[in-house]
This record gives sequence, C-alpha cells and structure tokens, in this order.
Amino acid sequence: MASLVTASLATAAAVVGGLVGWTAFSSARVSRMIPRAGKIAEVEGARLHYVERGTGRPIVLIHGLGGQLHNFTHSLVSRLESDFRVIAIDRPGYGYSEYSGDGLPTLQRQARIVASFIRTLGLEKPLVVGHSLGGALALQLAQEFPDLISGLVLICPLTQPISEVPDVFKGLVIPSPVARRIVSWTLAVPIGQLRGEQTLAAVFAPETPPADFVTAGGGALGLRPSAVWSTSSEASGVGDEMAALAARYSETRTPTGILFAQQDAILDPTLHGERTAAALPDATLRLIPGGHMIPVTAPDAVAAFIRERAAV
Repeated sequence: MASLVTASLATAAAVVGGLVGWTAFSSARVSRMIPRAGKIAEVEGARLHYVERGTGRPIVLIHGLGGQLHNFTHSLVSRLESDFRVIAIDRPGYGYSEYSGDGLPTLQRQARIVASFIRTLGLEKPLVVGHSLGGALALQLAQEFPDLISGLVLICPLTQPISEVPDVFKGLVIPSPVARRIVSWTLAVPIGQLRGEQTLAAVFAPETPPADFVTAGGGALGLRPSAVWSTSSEASGVGDEMAALAARYSETRTPTGILFAQQDAILDPTLHGERTAAALPDATLRLIPGGHMIPVTAPDAVAAFIRERAAV
C-alpha cells in the first residue's frame, strides 16, 4: 500500500511539474514572439507599460478584461495618431504592466494609478477611451478625478452590475486566490492553447477574428500565467464593484459618448448602453453593426466616433 501511495504521489508530482514546465516554456515563447513595445512609467506601486504615438490633444486608451494595449495598436491607433497624442496602456497585471501590491488592484485603485499616470506624463485633460471593462475603469476615473479629464468615450463598455460573467470567462471564475494561482501555472495555459480559436470566436462573435490577432493584436499575451491570473481575479471580483459605481452615475458630470455594437455577444447593449446613457447626466449613445471587438473589426467607425467626441 505504501509503495502504491508513493507511486501515485510521484506520478502526480510529475504531472504537475510537467504542466508548470510547459506553462513556463510557453510563456517565454510568447514573450519572445510579442516583446515589450513601449515605455514603462512607475506610478502608485505599479509599473505601467504604455505606447505613445502622434502629437496633439491627448487620448488615453484603456483595454478590457483579458486584453492589453495591442487591442488598440492593431488597427485603431494608426487612425488617430495623425491628429492626436495617443497613449495606449496595459492595465496593471496585463501585457507588460506590473503591480507590486497584494492581489490585483480594485477599480478604485486602478483609477488612482491611471490618474497618477496622467499627471506623470503631463497630459492636460485627456479624452479617456475605455473598451469593455476598461469602460468601467474610465467611469471610475471620471467619478474620482473629474477635473483631470475632459471626457469619456466608452466602447462596448461594462457599466452595470451583472449576475454572472459572460460564458467565455466562466471557467476563470475561481474564488480562492490560492487555487487561482495554481490553475494559472498548471491547467490554464495548455487548456487555453487547445481552446484558443473557440475563445477568440466567442469574444469576436458574430464577426471573425483577424488572422493576425494572436500576434499583432496581442492575443497570445493572454496565454501567460500572469495574464490568466489577472483575468481570473477580475472575472471573480469586479462584479462586486459595479453596483457602487453605477449608483453614482447621476453625479457623474463628465461628457460621455457610448458606442455599442448591436450584435455584441459579450455585453448587452440595452443594459450596458441604453440604461447607462439614460442614467448619466451628459451622455450620448450610438449603436453600430458588429460584435464586442469593434476597436479591431470596425476601427474606422470607432476612430470617427472618438474624433466626434473629441470635438465636443
């Protein structure tokens, strides 16, 4: 019996070791394939990785759950940089940004980090663009630091409390931080590699992901343990913050433009678009054809909307 237990433990250890080794190997390969693209700003306990293009009025681009700045540099930034100073950031824990605190920072903490980033770069009242969960962060920033920014553009944003996360992220809802860390370094990466095409199809639905999204769009960066852990942490906890955020919409005076895709399969345009536009004192809503990833699939329409809001 003792020998059987010993053999079982040895087998389990070998399996876990193999998963950890494969995860480390895959992560290093992704980092070589998509290296750091920009600069680092040290602010509020975070090392924010950002890319800056163009000159003119500043625009700050904030990505969503599981994303990174390449979601914007893929197609959108090039359509704005001729007339604006465009800054796309990796939020703490994503891409090449790091956070030194315990766990992943809350939306309130991230808002303070972004505010410090804006001050550090000397950006004068930037227009802040948030996609998906980045929209929630943009709204938090407007509530906490209204005098620091000139306006918001929310692209297919998360804006309201939801009872459960979208189906594509449900497997990453892991309440235990310890279990979250273990899964990030063992099962998540190989499973993510096996289901990569299926996951991208769900996020982009009903549209088709670009053939180069895994590299040029930074999609592969989500298959690193740090990104898996960050995505899992936010998927497991951000819902708790949304009720408090939405409760203050009537006090949020920042001019806001909301652009939603009519066929968004991740976030409901009626709930997160129409209801929020009605709750904010100074907001407009526009619906266009497409899915959740319109910064990639409809960059001309998104850039035109941003330009329109920049002129307000």
